[in-house]
Amino acid sequence: MTEAATEARRRGRGAGGGAARRAERTAKRIEAARFIDRNVPNLEVLNEEALQIIEANAETVLEEIGVNFVDNPAALARWREAGATVDGERVHIPRGLARKLCATAPSEFTQHARNPERNVEIGGKKLVLAPVYGPPFVRDAQGGRRYATMEDFRNFVKLGYMSKWLHHSGGTVCEPTDVAVNKRHLDMLHAHMTLSDKPYMGSVTEPVRAEHSVEMSDILFGGLNDRTVMTSLININSPLTFDSVMMGALEVYAAANQACIISPFIVGGAMAPVSVAGTLTQVLAEVLAGVAYSQLVRPGAPVIFGAFVTSIDMNSGAPTFGTPEASLITYGAGQLARRLGLPYRSAGAFNGSKLPDAQAAYESANSLNMGLLSGVNFMLHACGWLEGGLVSSYEKFVMDADQLGALHKFAEGIAMDTESQAMDAIREVGPGGHYLGCAHTQANFKSAFWRSELFDYKPFETWDEDGARDTQMLAGERVRKLLGDYEAPALDPAINEALADYIARRKGETPDAFT
Repeated sequence: MTEAATEARRRGRGAGGGAARRAERTAKRIEAARFIDRNVPNLEVLNEEALQIIEANAETVLEEIGVNFVDNPAALARWREAGATVDGERVHIPRGLARKLCATAPSEFTQHARNPERNVEIGGKKLVLAPVYGPPFVRDAQGGRRYATMEDFRNFVKLGYMSKWLHHSGGTVCEPTDVAVNKRHLDMLHAHMTLSDKPYMGSVTEPVRAEHSVEMSDILFGGLNDRTVMTSLININSPLTFDSVMMGALEVYAAANQACIISPFIVGGAMAPVSVAGTLTQVLAEVLAGVAYSQLVRPGAPVIFGAFVTSIDMNSGAPTFGTPEASLITYGAGQLARRLGLPYRSAGAFNGSKLPDAQAAYESANSLNMGLLSGVNFMLHACGWLEGGLVSSYEKFVMDADQLGALHKFAEGIAMDTESQAMDAIREVGPGGHYLGCAHTQANFKSAFWRSELFDYKPFETWDEDGARDTQMLAGERVRKLLGDYEAPALDPAINEALADYIARRKGETPDAFT
C-alpha cells in the first residue's frame, strides 16, 4: 500500500469517513444491471478438424516465422530463459511452449469496483459490457463533429454511469485533446474514479502511465492487496509485432495482478490475410505469444484473449464493419479462446457510418448480436462508436446503451418453469379468445417483454403531434435528461483529496507536452 493510500484510509476513519458514510446514505441510487450470465448456446462455425488445422498452423507461425519484441531487451531475456530462440529482436517459440505458458492464466476472474455491488466477473458464460474506447473526435446533433475535450470525457463517463445496461466505465471513452498528452491520463482516471463507481480501465500509452494507474488505484481502494481492479487494453502491432510501449504497460499490470486484454489489431487484407482461416491463424499466434509473455512476467496474472478484426473496402482502403467475414472470424476466435480456457474479448457496436443513421444501426446490430452469440466475455465499444472508431457520438451512445437491454433479455434464454409454460392461461382463454385480460397476462405483463426506453411506438397521429421526432432527436433529448439527472456517487472526501494531491504532484513533475 502506498503512503497516499495509507493516509487516505487513516483520514477516512475520522471526520472524512463519517461524511462519506452520510453521503452514501443520502445519495440517489442509480439502477445498474448485473453483468450478463448467458443462458443461450454459443454459435460455433468451425468443426474439430478446422480447429486443429488452425492451432497447428499457429504453432508453425510461432516456431518458424516467429514474432518481434521491439526495443525490449528484458522481454528477449525472459523468452530466452523460457526456452525460445532469440535472433536479434525475433523470438522463435518452440511448438507447445506458448500454450504451456498460457495454462497458468485464470479462466475466470473478478474485477473489483469501488462499489462492490458493481464488481464484474469475466470469463465462463459471463458477458461484461463496456463503452467506446479511443476516438479523438466527438459528435452530437448540436455541435457536429469536433475534437474531444475533457468536458466531453466527463460527460461520457457520466452517461456510462447512468446507463442501466452498461456494466463498466471503460477507459479512453474519447481522447481529450485540450489536456497535455503526457498528463491527460491522470484526469481521465480521476473522472472514472470519482464520477462513476463502476469498474474502469487503466492507461496503456506509456509504461509510466500504467504505473500511475496502479498507484491511483491503490489510493482509491485503500491498498490493492492483489485485487484485480483494472482491465486494460494491450494492442498487438499486427502482424506479429509486440512494441515496447504496449509490452511495458503489460509488464506493469501483470506484475500488479491487473488484467490485460491481449488483442491483435487487424484489418483483414492489410494486417492479416484476406481469408478467414488465415486471419484466425495469425490471431491465435499473436494471442498465444502475448498471453504467454504475460505469464512469464507473473504466472497467474489475469488476461483476456482479444480479437479486434475488421475487413477492408478494397476500393477505398477504409475498414468495414458488421460484415460476414468479420462475424465468422469473431465466432471462430471465440472457439479458439474457449479451447485455451481463456476469457474472450471481441465485438461491439461497430459501424463505419458518419452519422447515427440506418447504416450505423444495421452494422451495430450485426456486431452486437455476433458478440453475444460468439461467447464474448468482455465487450469493449458496446456503445457510442461511430465512423470506424474515430468518433464518440453522444446520441449513438444512448441508442446503443438502450439496445444493450435487448442483449440482456435475449441472453436469459427460454424459461421453462410452470409459470412460463402458461398452460393455465391457454386453458382460461380457449379457442377464439384473447389473452389481454387473462390472469397470466395480468400477473406478468410488466416483465414479460423487454421495453426500449428510447424508441417511439406511438400511433402516427400522436407521434406527429409530438413533433415527428426521429431516433436521433429522441436520443439527444435522452442525453440531456441523463446528464441533467446525474449525481456523482459518494466517495470518501479523504480519498478524493489524496487523489487530487497525487495528480497535482505528478503534473508538477514535468512540463506539458502536446505530442
